[in-house]
Amino acid sequence: MSATVQDAISQVPAWTGRRVELLPMTGGLSHQVAHLRVDGVDQVLRVLDPAVAQAGLGVPLEQEIANTVVAAESGAGPGVLHILPELPALVLEYLPGRTLNFDDTREPGRIPLLAAACRRLHAAPRPFVNEFDIFAKQRQLLEICRRHELTLFEDYLDHLGLARKLAAVLGADPLPARPCHNDLLAENFIAEPGGIRIVDYQLSGTGDPGFELGNICAEGQFDPERVALLADAYFGEHSPRLTARVRLFQAMSDFTWTLWFCIHHGLLSKPGSTFDYWGEAAGKWGRAKAALTDPGLGRLLQLAH
Repeated sequence: MSATVQDAISQVPAWTGRRVELLPMTGGLSHQVAHLRVDGVDQVLRVLDPAVAQAGLGVPLEQEIANTVVAAESGAGPGVLHILPELPALVLEYLPGRTLNFDDTREPGRIPLLAAACRRLHAAPRPFVNEFDIFAKQRQLLEICRRHELTLFEDYLDHLGLARKLAAVLGADPLPARPCHNDLLAENFIAEPGGIRIVDYQLSGTGDPGFELGNICAEGQFDPERVALLADAYFGEHSPRLTARVRLFQAMSDFTWTLWFCIHHGLLSKPGSTFDYWGEAAGKWGRAKAALTDPGLGRLLQLAH
């Protein structure tokens, strides 16, 4: 059973005898997240649910904590104020900027800022403590689905051969591995006057930055023009090869995270939850299937070599 926000509040030694206010905050599909004001100073409490990692939907919690610290060192992530490993929980710097939404990430003028945020994270002074590979993650999630006999979309397995083909092409000459977030939906970006910050390192790991960009494109449902804009801004050049790699990783993001939502729906759905995990899985699978059956896929594979 996971700890509660009140459990965590009571166990921060630095807060003994201080006024701690609990303020409204949205967010947190897997873990509990709370906005606190401690003697007038805003902070964020993140209480980690062990069931998420146990179900394969996040990295082991000690790795998430360690990577959150590295992300803070890069300046891309919020500062880490307190660590409560026994719960486990984190107290983080409150970022007073605006949480982005789906439409925000698609604005052409903001896309270069997303690229800059990724470059900042990827330039962290040290790597994350674990590795991340989207193809290995798909295999892991698929095994979890099989073990628990979870419902999948009836034609999902028919496309696994394409995943192997993408893995062969993208793994033949990978980009240098960098500390990557790997779950860059809009709500994990916070816009501040000095740039965009990145929160929530539940799926973080050192891996191919091409997947990081492809994941942004998948979550924002980017068309090819937006994909090229993001790739050009990140790499500082227009490269058909690099853009093709990002587009292939975009398809692989939707292909793999379809399983994430199937597992959450089948194993971790809670009574009273209003989030439609199965509907999210269906949307991702629809976009992945469209990309994997697109007549232009062969051309992308050629360009990505």
